[in-house]
Amino acid sequence: MILFVKLFLAHLLGDFIFQPNSWVIDKEIKKQKSFYLYIHAALHSIITWILVGELSFGWYALLLAVTHGGIDFLKLHFQKASTKRAWFIGDQIAHFIVLIAIALLYNQQKIDFLGFNNQFWVILTGILFLTKPTSICIRNLISIWTPENNNRTDNSLANAGNYIGILERLFVFCFIITGHFEAIGFLLAAKSIFRFGDLKEAKDRKLTEYVLIGTLLSFGIALLTGLIVQVMMLQSF
Repeated sequence: MILFVKLFLAHLLGDFIFQPNSWVIDKEIKKQKSFYLYIHAALHSIITWILVGELSFGWYALLLAVTHGGIDFLKLHFQKASTKRAWFIGDQIAHFIVLIAIALLYNQQKIDFLGFNNQFWVILTGILFLTKPTSICIRNLISIWTPENNNRTDNSLANAGNYIGILERLFVFCFIITGHFEAIGFLLAAKSIFRFGDLKEAKDRKLTEYVLIGTLLSFGIALLTGLIVQVMMLQSF
């Protein structure tokens, strides 16, 4: 575990702390012809080797440099202005997987998928249920009350309400299974404060009621899911 922590720390230092914006711009313009692409990959290797502090890790540090440079090359070669965010996320996920693989290889370990106990699968199911599936359920449940002026133009971010709902449900879920019920009240109060100004300015009772129904449904489903998962975790399978 500590090896992976050191590898991840090296990644944070190399990819974010010690990489100037000028390097990033140069790589995006020149792509594989940029000298900084290779400096960047080599820097990762050096930082990782230093943090691990073992001479025998040298070949793995070299492997890390090659894979890191290869992933960055693919991102620079295929990304476009409209897909930079997606490629950034994919790039970081790929680096994360490589770090896990190198840590397992160096420690001569393997992933035992049978080692995931029943509690893991229960928690994972609860988390996934509270994301998009719950959003779709809530949207369909309250669709009969959708305000007539719902299509008006405003300054809201695209799909912001959907993502806020998912995040708040995941927070509630985590608070329940960790036994911090008091934090749920704090979360609800915080959202109420931020929402109060918008609802006050809207001067639309239907919109206010619509938002309250959606919020209470979201919190209620998260609470119920968290309690069910907590009960299932306490039982022996």
